[in-house]
Amino acid sequence: MNTEKKDVFQKVTDQIVKAIEEGAGSYRMPWRTSGGFPHSPVNAVTKRPYRGINILVLWATAQEKGYKTGTWATYKQWTELGGQVRKGEKSANVVFWKFFDREEKAGRDEERSSKRIPMARDYWVFNSDQVDGYRKVEEIPFSKEERIEQADGFFRSLEVKILDGGNRAFYQPADDTVFMPPFGAFKEALFYYSVLSHETTHWSGAKHRLNRDMEHRFGTEGYAMEELVAELGAAFLCSELGLPSDPRADHAPYISSWLKALKNDKRAIFTAAAKAQEAVDWMNKRITPEVEEAA
Repeated sequence: MNTEKKDVFQKVTDQIVKAIEEGAGSYRMPWRTSGGFPHSPVNAVTKRPYRGINILVLWATAQEKGYKTGTWATYKQWTELGGQVRKGEKSANVVFWKFFDREEKAGRDEERSSKRIPMARDYWVFNSDQVDGYRKVEEIPFSKEERIEQADGFFRSLEVKILDGGNRAFYQPADDTVFMPPFGAFKEALFYYSVLSHETTHWSGAKHRLNRDMEHRFGTEGYAMEELVAELGAAFLCSELGLPSDPRADHAPYISSWLKALKNDKRAIFTAAAKAQEAVDWMNKRITPEVEEAA
């Protein structure tokens, strides 16, 4: 690693680790913001949502700085929109992937094949709260009833087998079933779907679906990392559905394992976020034929 400048993996990991450590006492994770459901970060110019690790970076930044919107853009993009980033404002560091082809020998006959190699590059964006001269468009939120109806329709279309009853929420692979406490057991009706989103993310990783195996990647920390994927998947999905993401205090014991994995492997949070995004994309594609690619 360059001793003068941290690489993008380490910078992002350090930011997420800091956010987790600061919120550990109250289980205020960077993907579970207080005061309602988190705004899904979008680009002010393209109107497309940020994805994967960039969602976490922007949520963590918004939580730390107290930003109230999820609209972001580069300095140049804000200028093109007629806005001006205020002097002294600090940017958020997000990531984009650049691909290049690398030739590799195919065998003894030295035939060569081309392999696509991804490389992470960073760039900098500012929140609309840091910009003067930009007219924010206020969105009219869906009512609670509309969000419940939308969420019901989403999970119904997934055709996930759900059994209500008992006092625990969990996915049981042997029965390929998600078990949930009764709807009325939740302090807020919408929180039911936050927990259901978590367990459905587990459901998506079954062998006959995405075949997600975190133990192969993380060994003894694999179970905890699968819980982190489900946490992130639930947060991403709830944001798409306009639902609040209820803190799961019962997952607090995993925090030390998450921190250990992230500190030992600067790419761990990238893997977890990518797997969570893959799960949400898979669920969306199960409902609709295609998901629009985000910038």
